[in-house]
Amino acid sequence: MKSPEKKAISKKGQSKKSPNKDLETLGKRIKELRIKKGYTNYEYFAYEHDIPRAQYGRYEKGEDLRYTNLVRVVSALGISLKEFFSEGFD
Repeated sequence: MKSPEKKAISKKGQSKKSPNKDLETLGKRIKELRIKKGYTNYEYFAYEHDIPRAQYGRYEKGEDLRYTNLVRVVSALGISLKEFFSEGFD
């Protein structure tokens, strides 16, 4: 029998998202914006913006994403960080 999933509770009694969920959300947003720019394949986008393809693939999966890399990707998407975080984040 599986045990019920435990959620982290903040001091105010609200559930907190795990860092992994936040990274997954970042990855989904990156992918959504890449597709919106007309790149159906992440490898083409990465190649054209001089980002290692395998590394970029991990970004879209929500893995191994540092702030400096996020800034680089957002810049390649041609938007600001404010625009990036304007949708899909609480």
